[in-house]
Amino acid sequence: MTSYKIAVIGCGGMANAWIDYAQKQQNCTIVALVDINLDYAQAMADKHELKCGVYTDMTQAITESGANLVFDVTIPASHHQVSTTALQLGCNVFGEKPMAATMQEARDIIRVAEQTGKSFSVMQNRRYNTNIRAFRNMITKGSIGKTGFISADFFIGAHFGGFRDAMDSPLILDMAIHTFDQARYLSGANPISVYCHEFNPAGSWYAGNSSAICIFEFSDGSVFNYRGSWSAEGASTSWEAAWRVIGEQGTIIWDGTTAPYAEVVSPGDQTGKFIRDYTAIQAECSWSGNEGHSGCLDEMFSALRESRPAETDGHDNIQSIAMVLGALESAKSGRKIDLREFI
Repeated sequence: MTSYKIAVIGCGGMANAWIDYAQKQQNCTIVALVDINLDYAQAMADKHELKCGVYTDMTQAITESGANLVFDVTIPASHHQVSTTALQLGCNVFGEKPMAATMQEARDIIRVAEQTGKSFSVMQNRRYNTNIRAFRNMITKGSIGKTGFISADFFIGAHFGGFRDAMDSPLILDMAIHTFDQARYLSGANPISVYCHEFNPAGSWYAGNSSAICIFEFSDGSVFNYRGSWSAEGASTSWEAAWRVIGEQGTIIWDGTTAPYAEVVSPGDQTGKFIRDYTAIQAECSWSGNEGHSGCLDEMFSALRESRPAETDGHDNIQSIAMVLGALESAKSGRKIDLREFI
């Protein structure tokens, strides 16, 4: 069994989930904690009763500890520097979303991973959910025929305070990648274009645009429509969004919380009927993996053991970050963006 010696880069609150997971694995040892504020690294070590070294310099940490795997739990602006440095020092990298702050940085991380022969994968925890797995299963087994229209609504009145309230594009930059990546997961297709309109509606407590409408064209010919707001008071959707996927023979509905279901055209001759008869189908799913962060980390480690790309490998995940950055470019320019050129 391979032994993973882990350096955790970034000791903010999110690092707790990563460290908790690693401490439960027999073949994982956290050998270094790194943060620009040494006190944060030491506080994290104390909280989790870790006896590893604490550092402010990641190169020193990796070199002295002998780490072979890095957990990058830093802010997005640091992901490129952390990931490329770790890869060049011989470590595989598991990173928090989004993979990078710009498309140039995302492409460069992939280039360095290829050059070094190391693995780079990204945390997309919202793929790891029993209901979304059941949802995808309904699509892939052809329950509604070929998919043509995918719609997701995300409406939550989120009073965070702090940095999000001051961001230019808090919804698209900080949250939408979850829903965009879910759409790619459900469809099995990649985006080829986007048109996005960002705005800040009346009553918003955000300085930047808290709301957006996006139209994506996908490589399978389907269209994905995203409507979202972080300043929508009342009648909230779930954090997983509310979904409607329409195919040739029916529609699948998922509220993001309960099990999805479909209504499909009933068998038999319905010639001449203005509205056809439909049959309800309940979702079935045999997936029994861990959910959330643990599920994604399970997949990342399995991929390393099996010497294969993870489901959220950087080569795949660049499509999801392209949806975010392409949407921002569209909103800024007021035009449709061809993501095939953008990537």
